[in-house]
Amino acid sequence: MDGVQLLRLGKRLTDLGREMIIDPASEHLTPGEIAVVADVYRHPATSVRDIQARTGFAQSHVSVSVARLRERGLLEAAADPLDGRRTLLTVSEWARRTIREHVARPAEPVIAKAVPEPERARRVAELLDELAGLLLP
Repeated sequence: MDGVQLLRLGKRLTDLGREMIIDPASEHLTPGEIAVVADVYRHPATSVRDIQARTGFAQSHVSVSVARLRERGLLEAAADPLDGRRTLLTVSEWARRTIREHVARPAEPVIAKAVPEPERARRVAELLDELAGLLLP
């Protein structure tokens, strides 16, 4: 496997993962908005500046994404109790519950759709489990 194949495989796995965890109602979210929600999910009570630092997105992009996500009820904002000028963001309980429901689903149906031969789909699922065990902390 060369670097290009590895990148293509990573992109394909990312696409399959998104298909699994993204609710059809949220398909209209941009990849950047999805990344912002994912970051806030992993780092609750966080600021726009912190999101920007972790994602590498421009602060203006994060700010626009946060505004849209707040309008949709996916993110909630509160004043920082230590510095009232800062706003801290958290994923709303509704969005958190929806995310938990989606990530708990088994991957096999999505894999079976991508690899229609049942035996090969089973093998792909086994290999992905093995890779996850080897590569994920």
